Parts: sequence; C-alpha cells; structure tokens
Amino acid sequence: MYKMMTPGPTQVRENVRMARSLEFQNPDLDADFVEYYKETCELYSRLLHTKNESLILDGEGILGLEAACASLTEPGDRVLVLDNGVYGAGFKDFVEMYGGCAVMYTCDRNHPIDAEALAAFLAKNHDFKYATVVHCDTPSAMLNDISVLCPLLHSYGILTVVDSVSAMFGEEVRVDDWNIDLLCGGSQKAISAPPGLSLVTISEDAKKAIHARKTKIASFYANLQIFDNYYENKWFPYTMPASDIYGLHQALENIAADSEIYRRHQEVASYTRTRLKEMGLTLFPESGYCATVSAFLIPEGFTAQEICERLLHEHNIMVAGSFDEFAGKLIRIGHMGENARMEQVQELLDALEEILRS
Repeated sequence: MYKMMTPGPTQVRENVRMARSLEFQNPDLDADFVEYYKETCELYSRLLHTKNESLILDGEGILGLEAACASLTEPGDRVLVLDNGVYGAGFKDFVEMYGGCAVMYTCDRNHPIDAEALAAFLAKNHDFKYATVVHCDTPSAMLNDISVLCPLLHSYGILTVVDSVSAMFGEEVRVDDWNIDLLCGGSQKAISAPPGLSLVTISEDAKKAIHARKTKIASFYANLQIFDNYYENKWFPYTMPASDIYGLHQALENIAADSEIYRRHQEVASYTRTRLKEMGLTLFPESGYCATVSAFLIPEGFTAQEICERLLHEHNIMVAGSFDEFAGKLIRIGHMGENARMEQVQELLDALEEILRS
C-alpha cells in the first residue's frame, strides 16, 4: 500500500479501522445506539469548545456544506459569499441552488481575507441573512482567520456558515468564542477517519433562523430540520452508518487524548515549508499558510502529473495536484491528522528532493 500524503483523505490509525469492524447494533431500533450517536456528537462539540448541538450526517463532507445552505436559504435571501479560493467561490452554487441571491466578496487568491477591508465593506453593505466563510481553502492551501472574520460578521447580525472540513483539529476552532453559527466538518481530513461522514454544529441563532422559514426546505437529505427531536423520539430520519460512526468516535477519542495535536501540526507544517523553500520551490499562497496542507508552484521543466506519478511509482507516496484554476499549477502536500508526523513528511520531502535533483 502506498502512503497517502494528500490533503484528504488521510491515513487512518489501526484502532479506528478496528472500531469500524465491530459488530454493530441496529441503528433504527436500538435505543443504545441513539445514546452512542449523541455521545459522539457531544464529544465532537466539546473538542470544538462549544455547547451547540452537533449532528453526524451520512455523506462525505460536502453534504454538510449543502445542508447548511439548504436549511438556511429561502428564495430571495441575500447571502454574502466570501471568496478567495475555489471552495469559497463554490458556495455560490449552493446558495443559488436553493433560490438565494449570492453576493460575491471576491479577493486576491494569494492572500487571506483582510478583516479591515471586509469591515469597510460591511459598514456600507450588511443586509445579509448569512455569510459563507472557508477556513482552509484546500485547492490553494489558503487559511482564513475565522477567529476575526466570524465575530465581525456577527456584529452586524449576519449568521456564519464556516467550512472547516480541511482545517479543524489541525488549526484550533473555538465555535462559541468566535460566534460561528453553522460549522461544517468531515471525517476524512484531520479527524483521520475514512471518508463518508459530514459533521455540522448548529448555534441557537441558526436553529431559530431555520425554524422561522416561511417556505419548506427544498431537500430531504440536505435538511437539518429533519433531525429535530431525534434524541427524544429515539428515531433517525434515515438509517445511520453505524460502523462509520464507531470509527469516527474512536478517531475523536484519539484527538481528545493528543494534547500536542496543534503544536505538532504547526511544527510539521513549518518544517515542510522550510524544506520546500530550501529546494528552491515557490510556496503558494504568498501568505495565509495552513497547518494542514502546503502547496507549491510547479518548477520549470516539470509537470504536476510527472511529480505526482514519480512520487507514487518510485517512492510509493501519494500527493495531490490541484484543480479548477490551479489545475496543473500546484502540488499539494497534506500534513493533517495522522499525516502530521515528522517522519512522514521527512520521507516525502527527501523523495521530492531526489526527483527534483534528477
């Protein structure tokens, strides 16, 4: 098996794989499983420093993003889309899919969103139901400072939908302190569980907005309201993937037991970028580096495909190119979750240096 050093999915620890192999209960009928689901959700919320309710959805991380927009958006709602990356711009599709009016706040792709510039914009334009914010825009390895952006938006009464799928647990997230209303995560990034689960954390203000709708949510599967009173009723709106949730719970326990998780991510990320620069490579973006993924521009004389294929076939290590506007221009190294180990990145960077020298 090759080593996955991609920005998701990540490598999975043995105890997580073993948890997924346990004999499972009937999630539709067994009240004990409802307790287990709720305990898993509460553990996740505690790790994110929030008292808000969290839900586990049966679908890869993008389901959570769509469900947040589907549940909040009514026809004609003005939604501010903060766009300085591929995923940032992508929120426009979800907003418009459910009848909203997406107002794009488009910024330089090479730098994080500037809070002072956004504040100046909001002083004149703040009639928005909610805003979408990407914490780590993975295609370009861009990190936005949600600890500043979300409180700024909150000060104008604007709800926030935050995509932290690729950042959380590599970068610290404090939901309550930072006034985050709908936080979206996924199992396959720094959580280091297999792909297949979305996690959504919902504030009381977001719940009020969802329940104050005048129109029905135009979806069943991407509808957060269908989970209302699931615990009291001991009933799920659809059959829960019990084995996946067992694995997720163990992965969250691994995170809870790792007191050095954020220091480790920062050290590995700093080492990776230092080595890349020593090889003469140009980092992307120019500022706003994330602790979970690093990206560099393809050096002259190489292609992204060549570098990726040689790392895989000659060194048994998988990294990722990029896509959309960054296709063929960037290589991305994932150092998140179980990949954020110094020995892992050292092996990868030694292999990359060998290929570049050849």
